[in-house]
Amino acid sequence: MNRIRSLALPIAVTLAAGALSALAAGTAQAADVNVARNGGFESGLANWSCTGGTGASVSSPVYAGSGALKATPAGQDNARCSQTVTVKPNSTYTLSTQVQGSYVYLGATGTGTQDVSTWTPGSGAGWQKLSTTFTTGPSTTQVTVYTHGWYGQPAYVVDEFSVFGPDGGGGTDPGPSVPGAPAGAAVSGQSANALTLSWNAVGSAAGYYVYQDGVRVRTVTGGAASTQITGLAASTSYSFQVSAYNAAGEGPKSAPVTGTTTGTDPGPGPGPAVPKHALTGYWQNFNNGATVQRISDVSAQYDIIAVSFADATTTPGAITFNLDSAGLGGYTVAQFKADIAAKKAAGKSVILSIGGEKGTITVNDSTSANNLANSAYALMQEYGFTGIDIDLENGLNPTYMTQALRSLSSKAGSSLVITMAPQTIDMQSTQGGYFKTALNIKDILTVVNMQYYNSGSMNGCDGKVYSQGSVDFLTALACIQLEGGLDPSQVGIGVPASPSGAGSGYVSPTIVNNALDCLTRGTNCGSFKPSKTYPGLRGAMTWSTNWDAKAGSAWSNSVGPKVHGLP
Repeated sequence: MNRIRSLALPIAVTLAAGALSALAAGTAQAADVNVARNGGFESGLANWSCTGGTGASVSSPVYAGSGALKATPAGQDNARCSQTVTVKPNSTYTLSTQVQGSYVYLGATGTGTQDVSTWTPGSGAGWQKLSTTFTTGPSTTQVTVYTHGWYGQPAYVVDEFSVFGPDGGGGTDPGPSVPGAPAGAAVSGQSANALTLSWNAVGSAAGYYVYQDGVRVRTVTGGAASTQITGLAASTSYSFQVSAYNAAGEGPKSAPVTGTTTGTDPGPGPGPAVPKHALTGYWQNFNNGATVQRISDVSAQYDIIAVSFADATTTPGAITFNLDSAGLGGYTVAQFKADIAAKKAAGKSVILSIGGEKGTITVNDSTSANNLANSAYALMQEYGFTGIDIDLENGLNPTYMTQALRSLSSKAGSSLVITMAPQTIDMQSTQGGYFKTALNIKDILTVVNMQYYNSGSMNGCDGKVYSQGSVDFLTALACIQLEGGLDPSQVGIGVPASPSGAGSGYVSPTIVNNALDCLTRGTNCGSFKPSKTYPGLRGAMTWSTNWDAKAGSAWSNSVGPKVHGLP
């Protein structure tokens, strides 16, 4: 997963560039304002008129702030919502908005020159930005701007509507002021490791910051005025404060409120049992060109869904998780948690993967091992994960990773799912860190899904060299683990779901199925044939459910039934 960070220019250079830009644009550019009123719909439908009563102010979904416009086409009414803005003659304006829905239009009429419009080219997941420009005529002082849907299409949603250009004298929305301190902070729902903090909503707030013992620990967005604080110690008192923020900045903190956790730690409820033969798929918490999915979109063929990835924190070994709501089309944390619960109810295991190509989590002493166990357990409680996946591609310390996983097991109980996704080089010898860790936790380990890709040629268990992309590569390398001490139920074949899923090593589902037959039944082998069969083999894994969906679910629709039909 690539994370792109912006470069910060030196202050002097930035200021100089800004000054030059202002000079080049002239005074008119510097005076540009948003001449639309209530473009964020924070004041309901004030300043807006919708045909046939088709429009309504809603609090969800919103792109920003606490309000948005939702309008529903009906019959021959395309749900047109508009307002008239005051403009200057012979001036250019930029018209833009954020929309959700199918065939949503944005436009302007009465410009005195050429009227303009633009629209979304069909349905799209999440928010999409529409933007166009228009120029006013020599005597134009008012222009009607609008948005509408299309006949026979479902409701559409609009937020952050703006018309930027020279001030026409018709007034603009006042700038936001810093919100006041939230009142009514209270603690409820105490358990051994969590409690719920609530407060009175602040009307001008875009969101809230939660402070625990003086340290900011949580950001609550949208209109929510409560949050559950997890990962706390039993029988411990904590002090909390809340502040509200909006575009103008952060307001003052609320009066402190104290909450004390209970003394009994019941632990999270047990997760569903992993089936004898299981299909594992990694789910991408980011958009890299594969199909964007919610957890609910993941094919029912997958028995284990590994959420990719946990994030490192400034505390050594500790992890956190940040749902990429913007990249996933507005997927909310509440929806994410509900989808995990639904998958668990359907008998699936949803686990959190640690690492990945860019993972930087390091566990190299007892402190960092405890930090990993404690933070992973807190995330299991918060989101409903039933386990973790170790996908550290820069090596691991078997002594302290073993300590971390055993500590987590003692907290989570016997239903904890632990999977691993080592690279091929990591499982060539039982002396490697990954192999040692797997053997150290053999009594609590679920499955090792080695990555049979991005590796080139490797030795098989017969000492011969095999090239990736063949049945022999899959079977002869699996043999190393099967004969090196792992139970067959702890061995899975990890492959890309499509050629786009990896740099090299893609094999067709047919090759994967042949390898499964070879290892479990002794049939469909290549030149390498194991000395015995392993009917208890756990199954197969792929990167990723998203690339699988992009390719029409060809991988899961083929390999899934094969795995589930193993002896």
